[in-house]
Amino acid sequence: MPSKQSIRRSALRLDQHPDHPLYMFTLTGDELLRVADVWHASRRGGGSLDGYQRPEAKRHIRDITDYLDGDEVIFPNPIILALSSKASFEEGRVPRDQQGFGAPGTIEIPLPRNGGKKPAWVVDGKQRMMALSKSLRRTDLVIPVNAFVADDVGMQREQFIRVNSSKPLPRGLFTELLPQVDGKLPHALAAMRIPSVLCDMLNQDVESPFFGMIWRSSMSSDAKCRTVIRDTAVIRMLEASLQSPAGCLFPYQNLATGTFDSDRVRRALFLYWHAVRHTFPDAWGLPPTESRLMHGAGIRAMGRLMDRIMRGISLNDPRAHTEVRRELRRVRPACRWTGGYWEGLGLRWREIQNTPSHVRRLSELLINTYLAA
Repeated sequence: MPSKQSIRRSALRLDQHPDHPLYMFTLTGDELLRVADVWHASRRGGGSLDGYQRPEAKRHIRDITDYLDGDEVIFPNPIILALSSKASFEEGRVPRDQQGFGAPGTIEIPLPRNGGKKPAWVVDGKQRMMALSKSLRRTDLVIPVNAFVADDVGMQREQFIRVNSSKPLPRGLFTELLPQVDGKLPHALAAMRIPSVLCDMLNQDVESPFFGMIWRSSMSSDAKCRTVIRDTAVIRMLEASLQSPAGCLFPYQNLATGTFDSDRVRRALFLYWHAVRHTFPDAWGLPPTESRLMHGAGIRAMGRLMDRIMRGISLNDPRAHTEVRRELRRVRPACRWTGGYWEGLGLRWREIQNTPSHVRRLSELLINTYLAA
């Protein structure tokens, strides 16, 4: 019998995955808010990632709310939930359909007691659920729900990424979530995982020249205020070095397994970018409005120079730090990171933008200057 401590609803179970059954049923807007929670992406004190949801899109929520409060409403898109294993399903007496697609029955979802943890998390449809919570007229609207059972947050993140991979999910949050997914990803997404892992390492390792300097979507507002580099610029720099056979990081990865030699990659990145900081101390660590070295174009162009320089450096050589600094000094006279005029580009220092054209031209200038010195 139904009780005040649970919600019982007719449902259809689809057996797609042996460990994660999928259920299709309905909830009213009020019931959905009672059982489902939103887990926003954030960082713990130790730097590990919690959650996976992006911040609310307030304008989008307002638009949906206005629609819900209108005269004629249809709500066809299901909310996708990750259900706790505490939810139970009782198969009905009606036989499975002849093709074996699923089993009808009743799902029972326990309700939280005394403000306890809710038994479900929203994987897709957060903005719609938030709009339902603000609607004045549609709290009893029947909402289609698709739910899979998964206590493991890794499984939830994987499904969240798959659902949002074709939607305008912010690239920063998208790449930040990839390292947290253990399941097999499509090739295009798998290729993005290593650069994001390395971006996290560069930002969180206290020995990194980038420690605490890289903006990440999950950071608190205070932490973001202390950053000077966008994560997208760093990730694109890393992607270029990993994906090109000419990149200095390319030899340290196993394309078949999607793994990489973390120790060698770390040493190569730290060696080069510590030398960059030493070579351009007046330009390092400033906001991009004050230093184009910290700008997306500067990071990506210096990354291409990194590929040229570091392919000739032995990581085991005790003189490697001295050699990299000596190589970088060859381009220093041509650089105008914080003021002046880039003679080889015909641009004042602030006119450099993070566009493909400017990144290419700046990269060519740095490499040609290096080769000619």
